[in-house]
Amino acid sequence: MSLPPNDGIVRVGRETKGRRGKGVTIITGLPGSTDAVKQIAKQLKAQCGVGGTVKGRIVEIQGDQRDRLVKILSEKGYTVKKSGG
Repeated sequence: MSLPPNDGIVRVGRETKGRRGKGVTIITGLPGSTDAVKQIAKQLKAQCGVGGTVKGRIVEIQGDQRDRLVKILSEKGYTVKKSGG
C-alpha cells in the first residue's frame, strides 16, 4: 500500500495481500510522532478487542474493523475517510 500525501485525513482501509486471505484493517495518515501513533494503536486495539501492529506510521488491526474504527477515530476528532473498496 502506498502512502497517501499528508493532507490531514486519516484513511481506514482493508488489505489481504500477502496474508493468505486473512484481512487486516490498515490505518494511515495519523498525525504526531511515531510514539503517538503507537499509543493511538494501543487504544484502538483495546477498544476493538483484537490484536495488531504498527509498521512505520501504518497501523494494522486484525480483521475487518473499518466501521468501528471510523466511528472511534471520528469521535477522537480526526477527519476520517474509508479507503479502498
